[in-house]
Amino acid sequence: MMAKTNPGRFFEDYTVGQTLHHAVPRTVTNGERALYHALYPARHALYSSDAFAQACGLPGSPIDDLAAFHVVFGKTVPDVSLNAVANLGYAEGRWLKPVYAGDTLRSVSEVIGLKQNSNGKTGVVYVRTRGLNQRDETVMEYVRWVMVRKRDLDAPAPETVVPELKKVLAPADLVVPEGLDFSSYDFALAGEPHRWDDYAVGETIDHVDGVTVEEAEHMLATRLWQNTAKVHFDLTFRPDGRLIYGGHVISMARALSFNGLANAQMVVGLNGGAHANPCFAGDTIKAWTEVLDKADTGAPGVGALRLRLVATKGGAPFELRDPAGKYRSDVLLDLDYWALMPV
Repeated sequence: MMAKTNPGRFFEDYTVGQTLHHAVPRTVTNGERALYHALYPARHALYSSDAFAQACGLPGSPIDDLAAFHVVFGKTVPDVSLNAVANLGYAEGRWLKPVYAGDTLRSVSEVIGLKQNSNGKTGVVYVRTRGLNQRDETVMEYVRWVMVRKRDLDAPAPETVVPELKKVLAPADLVVPEGLDFSSYDFALAGEPHRWDDYAVGETIDHVDGVTVEEAEHMLATRLWQNTAKVHFDLTFRPDGRLIYGGHVISMARALSFNGLANAQMVVGLNGGAHANPCFAGDTIKAWTEVLDKADTGAPGVGALRLRLVATKGGAPFELRDPAGKYRSDVLLDLDYWALMPV
């Protein structure tokens, strides 16, 4: 009898050039916004107020950039990372159009690289994922690579293909939303007076606040994004504890960064990212940022900051690696991204 359930893909099930059309389309609503703000201390004004967003030239307040990312990402899990050991990294992420309540999102991925690991038990799969709306417009895209188990350890290794990826998106690669205009930006309503001009390359910011992760919020978030990865749900799959979804750590760190970067309103580029160590319920997430670069966008009143956002398990700020050059054991996330800010 033919099995009707989905065991997920294993490493030998992927081929370079393969296209994966992910189920299930999802119409996002303002309920998505309310739940996102309930899960994270998210306070960026552009995503909180229609009136503020309209004063900045947009038709209304978009769904938070990272909420849109989670929706797109979650759909890929059954086809890409259901049998993954770990999500290893990100590159070439771009937010191309804001997502608004009422938009319907779906995801499509292309396999762009494969490399079997030397142990013969796992391999790395590289995919480029696009999130599309109901008009078939690409609203975002990114590359990620995951370590996936093999089903058959005797299956031959595929030809190694490791894609060449940009280490950093150039400012010209960034897309500023149509109509965005920060020339009349209300700093008092946004919460901080700091402009793009006030930040210097090399500057570091301790975001001070911390949040202790709980099982309940993580489980709610992972279900909300329809992320079915076994390591986030099934204790028989990972007896040492349910692994906190890496995107949950990203959103928590981004929300904490409001204290010091309240005017870094829109995430428009993801240069790279690493989940350096696992996060479990009971860990307290804190965050700090280093300013890596600055760029003019050409849009009225809009500048771009390249930022390194680091999340820790309560570790000392501004300490990333140990003397051997490896991530410190208290570092959870190292994320390199571009954000838009008023000049």
